[in-house]
Amino acid sequence: MHARPPIVLPEHAAFQTCAVRWVRHWNEHLFSFAIERPASFRFRAGEFVMIGLEVDGKALMRAYSIASPTWSDEIEFLSIKVEDGPLTSRLQLVRPGDQVYLGKKPTGTLVADALLPGKRLFMLATGTGLAPFLSLARDPDIYDRFSQVVIVHSTRRVSDLAYHDELTAQLAGDPLVADQALLQFHYIATVTREPFRTTGRIGQLIENGWLFQPPVLGDRALNPETDRIMLCGSNAMIKDFAHMLEGHGFTEGSNANPGSFVLERAFVG
Repeated sequence: MHARPPIVLPEHAAFQTCAVRWVRHWNEHLFSFAIERPASFRFRAGEFVMIGLEVDGKALMRAYSIASPTWSDEIEFLSIKVEDGPLTSRLQLVRPGDQVYLGKKPTGTLVADALLPGKRLFMLATGTGLAPFLSLARDPDIYDRFSQVVIVHSTRRVSDLAYHDELTAQLAGDPLVADQALLQFHYIATVTREPFRTTGRIGQLIENGWLFQPPVLGDRALNPETDRIMLCGSNAMIKDFAHMLEGHGFTEGSNANPGSFVLERAFVG
């Protein structure tokens, strides 16, 4: 790879410019990267923010869920690579030292404040919908709110299971939640188009009860009285699950009116 000078963006009234710290390519269509965190930037675990680059003299911005914990000094993202995507075709080429634009106001509904108190928290993700749950699972507050915290991540291929090793190790290297996660955190990965230890869509694992095997404890089905659900993934996945959950007596929550499940409508990817 030929050396090139870092990408330096012009100042923008609406966005901050932040330098890229590192980039990690998981496979040919999935990558993570982190940028420096401005001292003034605050967010709640599970929120998203606008990020982007300058394209044809204008800031091209997209909503990205924040994957890093709220206490980190960097802001981490997980992204797909779209060959002809207006932003991702360029974003996938960034290197440490390049600058990106960062929105000033994170927001979103995938936050603990939008859920009623409960016992088990299930975070159901497809593809890069995993990102906000990486932040939530490393938030000490979530382990005080729920006795069990379960991430279920479904991808098409094994190589799409970003962060698999860290999550399988129950966040053992995390400085704040390692002890609690060892007792309360569970990670279930499933692959739909390749052989793997678990195969099938998340909906199938719920219907046949597979999802509720030990180490997950408690009811062998979803219970709207005690279970809380977060959804992040494709539009089809969110629509199907929201319909299913409402049919089982779950109610959608918001920041203003907490409920038994929440979803991220802004997610793309």
